[in-house]
Amino acid sequence: MIELLPDNVANQIAAGEVIQRPASAVKELLENAIDANATKIQLIVKDAGKSLIQVIDNGFGMNEIDAEKCFKKHATSKIKSADDLFTISSKGFRGEALSSIAAISHIELKTRTPDEDTGTKINIDGGEIINKESIATSVGSSFSMRNLFFNVPARRNFLKSDNVEIKHIIDEFQRISMAHHDIHFTMHHNDRLLFDLPASNRKQRLLAIFGKKYNERLVPIEESTSISKINGFVLKPEYSKRTRGEQFIFVNNRYIKNSSINHAIGTAYKDLISKEHFPSYFIFIEVPTNTIDINIHPTKTEIKFEDERAIYSMIKSCVRNSLGKYNVAPTIDFETETSFNLPPIEQGQKINPPSIKINPEYNPFHTPQKNYVQENLDFLQQNYNDGISSNSHTQNKEKNNVLMGEVGQNNFMQHKLRYAISSQENRLFIIDLFRLHQQIKYNELITNYKSTDVLTQPLLHPIEIDLSSGDIRLCLELKEEFEKLGVEIDQFGKDSIIIQSFPAATASLDAKSFIESCIESFKNEDEYFEHPYEKLAWKIGEGYAHSRLKKLDNNEIAHLLSYIFDSSVQKFNKRGLAITSEIDDEIILSMF
Repeated sequence: MIELLPDNVANQIAAGEVIQRPASAVKELLENAIDANATKIQLIVKDAGKSLIQVIDNGFGMNEIDAEKCFKKHATSKIKSADDLFTISSKGFRGEALSSIAAISHIELKTRTPDEDTGTKINIDGGEIINKESIATSVGSSFSMRNLFFNVPARRNFLKSDNVEIKHIIDEFQRISMAHHDIHFTMHHNDRLLFDLPASNRKQRLLAIFGKKYNERLVPIEESTSISKINGFVLKPEYSKRTRGEQFIFVNNRYIKNSSINHAIGTAYKDLISKEHFPSYFIFIEVPTNTIDINIHPTKTEIKFEDERAIYSMIKSCVRNSLGKYNVAPTIDFETETSFNLPPIEQGQKINPPSIKINPEYNPFHTPQKNYVQENLDFLQQNYNDGISSNSHTQNKEKNNVLMGEVGQNNFMQHKLRYAISSQENRLFIIDLFRLHQQIKYNELITNYKSTDVLTQPLLHPIEIDLSSGDIRLCLELKEEFEKLGVEIDQFGKDSIIIQSFPAATASLDAKSFIESCIESFKNEDEYFEHPYEKLAWKIGEGYAHSRLKKLDNNEIAHLLSYIFDSSVQKFNKRGLAITSEIDDEIILSMF
């Protein structure tokens, strides 16, 4: 029998779509404050938002009637009709955020308009108003949200550690504060001031968030046409990163994700950075509101452009021109005079006229076709003859290596540095050496972590790494886990950390890429790792594996494969990806 769900159950289900974690609630409350024309916004968080999220603003506030209405589903002051969806200029417009927050938390609202002498206080418990009274309060609004998901235990249990959740909150706070540099933002976590960002210009806001050292890294971009206005900053190629952590795109001051724009900027950086690196940028795009559709995703981070090709071309051209204008792209020095060292001609020396031989059959566009079949037949015949004469083996060793790689007495060969192939009984084993190296190092670090027996190697020259204040705070919160794994870090000034040591045998790691990779991994959920130290150990193993991809001799390969054959390492790594694969004789025979 089909029955209608009770309102409270339906609201809890709907709330899960809008509010997925504490950072989602932070985003909605901050955007409400911006829509209220606030010039100062305070964010107060406790226990990474699980206990308290409070947003205080000096906006225009609400009267008693609106204060009560705002928590009802689909109640909004932003739009009046469906036509308004095509000209949205506000952050919110669906009327879902506050009703969703109220359905899954304890809410206290204090608000007052400039026209009123007293304000209104409302308390809500699980979507139901339990108290309403008049109070003395400042103009503006104060939303306090406590005990998120108190009545949805399954969702609360899926929240990550405080380190992960506070990082998501900081990300939302930074994105919103970047888009609205004319508003004074502050953020406190567990009674500690994390950010104090006075109203300023766009560049100063970025420097306040990411550090003053970014001043020399930023390249301004600006373009204006009838279609859109583009401005912002890209970072010089030498400051590219191995992750996409510093790629920010804003459309009409709303943070979005757009693969087309990412590709346009990446194309502009072509030949300036390696394929393993990604450019960093802060792009702000203004377009007429009727040329975009933002109502296509619950989080409003996806947008449809009316003319995406034009936007793509503009951004690619704009970024490329700016990189060239500021002498970032490689240049050719046309002012340098080229001199030729001509040998002197002795007096009386006979000068012969040049003689040029011409081949009338030469065709510069003709590429001779190799007869691979004949070459292979010749090679096989040669190998056959070599089998008769043992002395000829040495003469053909180099040729054999070209096709077969280094195959020793243990029947090992290495392919493209990453893969080892071993013939055992009636099967071929193919081993991913990168994954094997990573898993071996991971197992070693976890064992040492649990036994507190980590071998560290102090760095001869400690490494300084510039980071944003949010990333520095995350590193310091993970300091204990880092140190137990052999990575000693400390804050070094306001905008950087310093690495003093690495685990033994991994000191050659690229420290900057390692730290950036760790930070990026903590921004994303990962079902494979239960504890922070496991994720850090995995990233150390990843860096170690990269450094170990080189030509190995048979003894080195045999040593690595022993981890597989004695079951020290399973056939699948921590993420469930195959380390080894087998091909039996039947499969090989089926190929021919």
